[in-house]
Amino acid sequence: MSKDIKFDYKKWLNKLLAIFEFVKQYIVIIFIVILVCIFSFLVLRINSLAGSEPSEDEVTEQLLTVKRLRIDQSAVDKILELKDSNVSVKVLFDKYRNNPFQE
Repeated sequence: MSKDIKFDYKKWLNKLLAIFEFVKQYIVIIFIVILVCIFSFLVLRINSLAGSEPSEDEVTEQLLTVKRLRIDQSAVDKILELKDSNVSVKVLFDKYRNNPFQE
């Protein structure tokens, strides 16, 4: 059963050249179609991801990992005291501050 299998390179080469000529003729259209497909996939994917909401389990899991900050009441009182005693500074040279190049 040993047959001598001959591979016809010229036949395959001619077919490849025909395909190459077809692609070369329509390369711009093929490129534009590929770009449109990629951009449409991206838009649809972004739209699907932007509209999805996290589940309650995911929200609860993320809230458990957040470390709550504790501020001493004495620090809060001190900040409020400093805020209440805020002194506004008046400018002595208001005329020159508005337009420093005017003499």
